[in-house]
Amino acid sequence: MTTNPKNRVVVYTDGGAIDNPGPAAISTIIETTGKLFPKQYSEKIGNATNNEAEYKALIFALRKLKSLFGKKKIKNLEVKCYLDSKLLVEQLNGIYKILERDLQPLFLEVWNLKIDFKNVSFNYVPREENKEADKLVKEELSNFK
Repeated sequence: MTTNPKNRVVVYTDGGAIDNPGPAAISTIIETTGKLFPKQYSEKIGNATNNEAEYKALIFALRKLKSLFGKKKIKNLEVKCYLDSKLLVEQLNGIYKILERDLQPLFLEVWNLKIDFKNVSFNYVPREENKEADKLVKEELSNFK
């Protein structure tokens, strides 16, 4: 049985920090079929490391999907997440352990958010294939004085 395209969403996320740690920003691009998509979001998040910003971007995306689609619809929603952080993808897919204490609660938050969806997959893409999300983060970071 195949999934209806209306029940499939593709998400690109990115996060970055100046000076690592330092002023940080996140971005999310949500693509699906329908008149209102794609949607793009970006914002400053205060001070963080690059890895913390990457996790926070993914958390933002999953929360945003919940608010856009509602609790009932997300139970049938398949989400493909594309990140240019190999570390996060490997951690989220259970290949790497989470050794940094500050990342452990962020990992748990992603894990708790994803259980509300039918299926969430985490996929690595090179930065060149994540250009739009990367561009949004850089724009946010350029506004730090």
